[in-house]
Amino acid sequence: MASATSLTILEVSAIFLTITALLTYVNHRFIGLPTTIGVMVISIILSIGAIFLGFLGFDQLIDYEVSLLKRLDFTEVLLDGMLSMLLFAGALHVNIGDLKRYKLPIGILAGLGTIVSAMLIATAIYFMLPLFGFGLPFLWCLLFGALISPTDPIAVMGILSSAGAPKSIETVIAGESLFNDGIGVVIFVLLLGILSSGDIPTANYVAHTLAVEAGGGIVFGLVLGAILYYLIKSIDSYQEEVLLTLAGVIGGYALASHWHLSGPLAMVMVGLMVGNRGRALAMSDKTRHYIDLFWELIDEILNAILFVLIGLEVVMIAYSGNLFIAAGLTIIIALLARFIVVGMTTKTFHRQLDLPTGAWKVLTWGGLRGGISVALVLQLPIGTERDILLALTYAVVIFSILVQGLSVGRVAKSIRKDDTVTEL
Repeated sequence: MASATSLTILEVSAIFLTITALLTYVNHRFIGLPTTIGVMVISIILSIGAIFLGFLGFDQLIDYEVSLLKRLDFTEVLLDGMLSMLLFAGALHVNIGDLKRYKLPIGILAGLGTIVSAMLIATAIYFMLPLFGFGLPFLWCLLFGALISPTDPIAVMGILSSAGAPKSIETVIAGESLFNDGIGVVIFVLLLGILSSGDIPTANYVAHTLAVEAGGGIVFGLVLGAILYYLIKSIDSYQEEVLLTLAGVIGGYALASHWHLSGPLAMVMVGLMVGNRGRALAMSDKTRHYIDLFWELIDEILNAILFVLIGLEVVMIAYSGNLFIAAGLTIIIALLARFIVVGMTTKTFHRQLDLPTGAWKVLTWGGLRGGISVALVLQLPIGTERDILLALTYAVVIFSILVQGLSVGRVAKSIRKDDTVTEL
């Protein structure tokens, strides 16, 4: 077996793509779980099997898997490769009219909710970890709170749709997830800069940075979306129009990052512009069909690859007895923080939200964490602190996707049965 370090990036990418294709086949043919959840379950089982074989003295397989994962940098693959396309594809089918109707809960949960959740989680694990011998500086705890608070719509949206969840709840969860990813990344990068430099910035600097990166990303996305709209409207040829959207997403994300603007928020705005105004006024039926089909395929393929990588990355984590218990408590802390944020929002603004009775249950249980949290934690400086936070992050993400992702449909169905009024 050739050493992974001797393989080219193309060869490593081919290996992971082949693994993903085989796991999607096995899931579809024999298991039948939602694709993202199914491939992650199988890849986790394979990783655990490799670890078990390592205990028996067969170290070659796990060593090869680890070397492959190190060769293909997860953070770079997701943040610099997949994220722009995933966010654009997610925003492409979100109705702006629905977002405007539920702008209050979306804005509160994505903005203030992300910040409050990060603070709650950071404070809780700061006091909890020393009980198990894993004390961390508060700044590291804040970094964990920032990376674990953003929710991920990838796995839950399809489940909510198939479960017949109220459209209002789908809209809130999708809108919140699209925007809080960008806000969470901005906060994380700001905190990581403090960790690297050792300098504590002033409140004005923090406010200015957030305004420039988040606000600048939104404005840039609107401008880029308007340019794409004009270009698409000026021709009627689906091949060129699909290519324009692809170039706009990849090139726009790279340009936003180069200008230190929020690429995720920019791509959300581009997706909303093209998916609403562009679809309605600039595309023929044929173009609309091919653009929808192209981005649906991109979304499905990238999501499958992403969740396979999440499952395979399990081999990078070394759990001890105490750390395993701390990880379990961290799962509870993350859920409680989500419950508090959702509960505060729904109780305070229940008359204005116009959501079904019991919507807080789906909003709480459906707040899944995913690949962005993993990618961000892998950006932390190598050391004991990162190893601890990596273990905690994986525990929350895996529980979130496997347990919450597989059961949120039942929660949504219970809401649907009692959906006789339109306020909480």
